[in-house]
Amino acid sequence: MQAAQSQEPARSASASSVFLEVSGIHKRFGGVHALRGVGFVIERGQIYHLLGENGCGKSTLIKIISGAQPPDEGQIVIEGRAHSALTPIESLSAGIETVYQDLSLIPNLTVAENVALTEQLVKSGGRLARPLRQAELHATAQRALAAVDLPTSAAFLSTPVGTLPLAVRQLVAISRAIATQAKLVIMDEPTTSLTRREVDKLIRVVADLRRDHVAVLFVTHKLDECYSIGGQAIVFRDGQCVAQGPIENYSKAQLSHLMTGRDIDASRYRHASPSDEMLLELKGLACRTHFQGVGFSLKKGEILGITGLMDSGRNELAKTIAGVMAATAGTLMLRGQPLVLTCPADAIDKGIGYVPEDRLGEGLFLDKPILSNMVAAILERLRTALGTLDHARARAVAKDLVHELHIATPNVDLPVQSLSGGNQQRVLIARWLTIQPELLVLHGPTVGVDVGSKDTIYKAIQALAGRGLGVILISDDLPELLQNADRIIVMRDGLVQQEFAADAAQEEDLYCAMLGAEKDALRV
Repeated sequence: MQAAQSQEPARSASASSVFLEVSGIHKRFGGVHALRGVGFVIERGQIYHLLGENGCGKSTLIKIISGAQPPDEGQIVIEGRAHSALTPIESLSAGIETVYQDLSLIPNLTVAENVALTEQLVKSGGRLARPLRQAELHATAQRALAAVDLPTSAAFLSTPVGTLPLAVRQLVAISRAIATQAKLVIMDEPTTSLTRREVDKLIRVVADLRRDHVAVLFVTHKLDECYSIGGQAIVFRDGQCVAQGPIENYSKAQLSHLMTGRDIDASRYRHASPSDEMLLELKGLACRTHFQGVGFSLKKGEILGITGLMDSGRNELAKTIAGVMAATAGTLMLRGQPLVLTCPADAIDKGIGYVPEDRLGEGLFLDKPILSNMVAAILERLRTALGTLDHARARAVAKDLVHELHIATPNVDLPVQSLSGGNQQRVLIARWLTIQPELLVLHGPTVGVDVGSKDTIYKAIQALAGRGLGVILISDDLPELLQNADRIIVMRDGLVQQEFAADAAQEEDLYCAMLGAEKDALRV
């Protein structure tokens, strides 16, 4: 393991192989010193994994390299040319393409326009004074979409991006980076909404990029994927680069300690047992063509994991239990009573909370205060006799939840978008705790969340189950399910295929059930 002794970039690479060098980068936001003299080198055709907790400065550095923000101090050298700061067009023109965590797609434009627009912007110096060249646009989009195994049909090319599922949008954003024929592709949490099958595709795409001498900088919290891809680890903590070296030289425990400054236990979090009291029963539940004949039960204090591929029906099942989508057949029973859910308000009234997969698009009001986000589900309960919000009570509720869920904020009046991803997720979980739920449906509760925040969220989930809540945990993260659940249900083709005891199952067992494959077939 090679620990960084200084903030200056390594000099071992030959000048001809270096594409990008950053040195002495500082960035401050008010009293927050986000980056403290960061420096490193990126070589052509190499893979790098930028690791660290939310709030350690990773996203700030990406924005500086991509031209979204200027540094306060330091230098960026691209192919030997020094810059004190970059504009977005300068960064793109230099061959740097960034896939941001929020994807930065334009929802009302088509797939083809989103994928290929950047290329035409760069060619025109950032100005589109002439109509888009549609034939060129479609040809570029088809080539890039094929690289990530997305459809290249005219119908898909003309589909508005805003109508696509989150996982498909993620792949569209990645294909946009490929379309520009970049020299450096930066991917900020590129696999947050992808199942293992889609992740395998992305790993193949990365291998193709490397073969074409394109450098790739991953920002990720998924260490298993880092080991699968290989390359260099660059570890940040508190705005500084604390270590850099080949990823295989570090164990997970070492990386976790470098990122957090503390030891993270990777064993099972689940040790308690649920009660014998039945909470939820599904019998023959169906929702149009998404899933059919789903049946299972959930006891009070039980954590039930659900997984499956993107088209397995597990996403729609989560939304149906939360009242976001209406069931078309079958029955739901809560505490032995029939449960009819026509909208989310029905679910809330029955004590069902739902943390959606896409916290930015479907969960949080990003420009609103933390306090407002937390109490959004109980505004009626917090009204005064005059119909106005009782701010004192609302503030007391918010402060209690900040303490309970260890949300790092100095002030609940700050906008929720000022928080790191892990703290944003805890705010969303806090919102549903205000309704005093009996059932909590958590869809991808640690998507885009660092290892330290995962530890905090997992402990919170276990504490909630210990208080008697039923928890349904829908996740692509198989270790997450194995660490936290009592049972795990695997869905495929809209059906429940298998059920596993989480303390006895292996990750490979779950993946085989997701694919409908035998273990030996995966090893071929």
